[in-house]
Amino acid sequence: MTPSAPWHPGEIAAQKRAGSFEQMQLIGPRAMRDRMPDQHREFFSQLPLIVLGAEDPTGHLWATALFGDPGFIQSPDAVTLLIHSQVNRHDPLADALQAGHDIGLLGIELETRRRNRLNATITAHTTDQIALRVKQSFGNCPKYIQVRQRALNPAYGDFSAIDFTQLNTELAGFIGTSDTFFIASQYRDASRQNNRGIDLSHRGGRPGFIKLSDDRTLLIPDYAGNNFFNTVGNLTVNPQAGLLFPDFRRGDMIHMSGRAEIVWRDSETLPFEGVERMIRFTLQQGRLVTHSLPYLYSGVDYSPFNPAV
Repeated sequence: MTPSAPWHPGEIAAQKRAGSFEQMQLIGPRAMRDRMPDQHREFFSQLPLIVLGAEDPTGHLWATALFGDPGFIQSPDAVTLLIHSQVNRHDPLADALQAGHDIGLLGIELETRRRNRLNATITAHTTDQIALRVKQSFGNCPKYIQVRQRALNPAYGDFSAIDFTQLNTELAGFIGTSDTFFIASQYRDASRQNNRGIDLSHRGGRPGFIKLSDDRTLLIPDYAGNNFFNTVGNLTVNPQAGLLFPDFRRGDMIHMSGRAEIVWRDSETLPFEGVERMIRFTLQQGRLVTHSLPYLYSGVDYSPFNPAV
């Protein structure tokens, strides 16, 4: 997929339905790059965490995060990213990050609300380093990112893993009051000529913005964003999705893999005001990994959040 024609059929369909297609025809070639600009390379190098999405050996998508002291991510050139970090053995992607596999990444700085995204291919993976070659690099606006301050998690490393296929009362309660999660989605056409691979995106809102219709189904509003429709476009043609819910107070990560569909207001009544579509996610597999976040985040500031903008 070349920078001059960055949109795949799912994104184009979503853009046309939302009325942003003509605008994105002009913006797309400028916004979507096949290499990282210097400011993105510098941004990644200063981060203590990066969120990523990938496919496991069974074909399920998952989202997770890797961590390190600032500088654990390096960019020796504009198309290469090196991540010096080990994947937790309890992580659902522990055995999935192999050379040749697609990966989607989101660099996010919660203290400043900055974020940049890229889609890449893994070129090498050793015990403590993942090497990537960039396919697409693009910036994202800070909408819906909650400002947080970082501190060390004293319980980090006391790992345990619990698998689930439905949400118990505690998990449902946490998700129902969450204000942040991340979603992995994927596009690959049959010819692989337009194989952008995997996207990893942030989603945020005020606590309670996610609704649960049962112990396996999440209803998620899709607020107005940059009109790229990367995630929505992917899910339009490929329902596989992976969700990551970080518990910033306890230091846990909740990983969920399942199927998602886009529901538009003109086709179904939505349980949300002021949005034109939602994501209906159905859980297939899940894993809670305790104390897997080395950092805790507090001091949430919701003042920048305005879904109507």
